[in-house]
Amino acid sequence: MIPHWAIFTDNSTPVAPLVDRLLNGPLPEGFESLEGKSGALFSISEILRWMEEELRHDLKVLTRDREQSLQSMSSGERKKALFAYILEQEPDYLILDNPFDNLDRSFREELRKKIAGLSSEVSVIQILSRRSDLLPFIDKHFFWKGENLIGMRKHGTSGETAQEMEPFPEALPPPPDTITYADQYLVELRDVSVSFLDKKVLHQISWKIAPGDFWELRGPNGSGKTTLLSLITGDSPKAFGQEIYLFGHRKGSGESVWDIKQHIGYITPALTDRFRGYHTLEQMLISGLVDSIGLYTLPTEKQRELAGSWLKVLGLQDRKDTYFHDLSKGQQRLIMCARAMIKHPLLLILDEPTADLDDHSARLVVHLVNKLGRESHSAVLFVSHNEEPGLNPGAVFQLKPTEKGSEGIILT
Repeated sequence: MIPHWAIFTDNSTPVAPLVDRLLNGPLPEGFESLEGKSGALFSISEILRWMEEELRHDLKVLTRDREQSLQSMSSGERKKALFAYILEQEPDYLILDNPFDNLDRSFREELRKKIAGLSSEVSVIQILSRRSDLLPFIDKHFFWKGENLIGMRKHGTSGETAQEMEPFPEALPPPPDTITYADQYLVELRDVSVSFLDKKVLHQISWKIAPGDFWELRGPNGSGKTTLLSLITGDSPKAFGQEIYLFGHRKGSGESVWDIKQHIGYITPALTDRFRGYHTLEQMLISGLVDSIGLYTLPTEKQRELAGSWLKVLGLQDRKDTYFHDLSKGQQRLIMCARAMIKHPLLLILDEPTADLDDHSARLVVHLVNKLGRESHSAVLFVSHNEEPGLNPGAVFQLKPTEKGSEGIILT
């Protein structure tokens, strides 16, 4: 009988040492049957490694039979390419590091079926942060904590504690400067369509975002969410010649990308990777005031006070001198949300802010996002593949793929 394992993790313990032991040895106790066998890793870190190969050496491996690069693909398309490549290698065992993160419901089910089909021939080691992701055919359960594997019969299923129900009781700090905006809408798209060569991505999208709105942008992998965001942030040349109005100006009327971006706070999980230096939590938050990666000027007392107020909201007021990279992944994500919000931008875009987080950390991020939408005048745009439990947007803009490109549907 082919053995299979599930290893539960939280965001306080790095999994890289665990993956290294599973691939290169020495194998943890309980995994001796893998000795002398070849393994393959299915993870976001592997995708990033291949993306780096493409960018640095113009070496296409996962996409060698396609025109598209990994960089231009959606997260779901990248995972499909990696999974196909791994199957070609015919490994003896497969390590799945949170395999369902960043995937829509349809591809999650497709991937589940493919993995289940492999399970009669290949050993599966699933590393997971969310209990709902557990593959049903796995009966050996472990918990990874403090560089140790702890055997367990069944992973705990405790719900939210009373503290988690209202984890951020402090009021949001006010904006550092007075914000005035006279127009009715921040963003207005009128019958916008986008194609890349023969690939139709968006079809006649009409959407209005007003000050103080709380939207969720939802759609399956490859439906055009990233393309739509690039139109709003001013990064896409596809905006020119179309009826797109951003912060009071029609796109292409002479405004610069900076004129647009100064009104936007933005967080994406990949942004965290750009902060590789020794930045304290105080410095991280103040860098959001000066729009820099890191802090290279002496902060003012007013800036320090504001950063301290935000740390108090997050319950991290005693850790202002802690280095950002010493936090858990969940705490890092909370800091990145606060950094993007610290100036109270007209529009706050949160692109998959709960990706790669465990259940507890994801709940905290959702609580914070709800608070930002409830207590500020900023418009909040939460981007996701699937419904996140507990999120309370005012409305959902759903992208629905069609042969003509994705159409937009408003759900209230």
